[in-house]
Amino acid sequence: MMDRRNDPLHTFILELTGKDRPRVLFLGTATGDDPAYILSFYETYNADRCMPFHLRLFHRSVKDLRSFVLGFDVIHVGGGNTANMLDVWHRQGMDAILREAWEGGAVMTGGSAGAICWFAGGTTDSYGPDLAVLPEGLGLAPGSLCPHYDAEDQRQPLFHKAVLSGELPDGYGVDNLASVHFHGAEYVEAVGSVPGARVVRVSASGGQITETELPVRVLTGAADASYTGPSA
Repeated sequence: MMDRRNDPLHTFILELTGKDRPRVLFLGTATGDDPAYILSFYETYNADRCMPFHLRLFHRSVKDLRSFVLGFDVIHVGGGNTANMLDVWHRQGMDAILREAWEGGAVMTGGSAGAICWFAGGTTDSYGPDLAVLPEGLGLAPGSLCPHYDAEDQRQPLFHKAVLSGELPDGYGVDNLASVHFHGAEYVEAVGSVPGARVVRVSASGGQITETELPVRVLTGAADASYTGPSA
């Protein structure tokens, strides 16, 4: 199993900023700002490769959130409880601030909850062991997103059902160790940290679900395109 600290996606994200030492902000809201998760962020996005910071919203010490958040080149959102995270963000005004950061060209990234949040919605385990549909994402990236597409049996059928019914718009099923990238609201490409990781476009038409497998470029650790926008 890959050590996620060495995942080439991290290098890809940092190099997309075009800066030698970009400022990177970690939001661990989805796990209640778990200290161990914050520590793991610093072990991955360490001071040798960037200028890392974190923002706690459960024991908040930053007075002016807008000024603080808008000073970063990358905003990385951790996984966890998507629904609780979005509720906290709304209470604190972070949803509007994150939209402003995205409009200003920051690289918005994250996995699981940190991926779903940028889209119109997706599938989540926020409400217990049975997966549920969450149609209340920030909507920065068009469509919906289903993470862990290859890892959890409930994900695919629930996502198909939600897209077919219209509860979620057409979207993307993303395997673990794969990502989708957008420049603004425009789809750019799918990338993977290992060979075989898949991304599929899931759409509904005529009462049927269609899955279209997208080309996935396997990362080698170097970015080669200009990018601002959500990364899932």
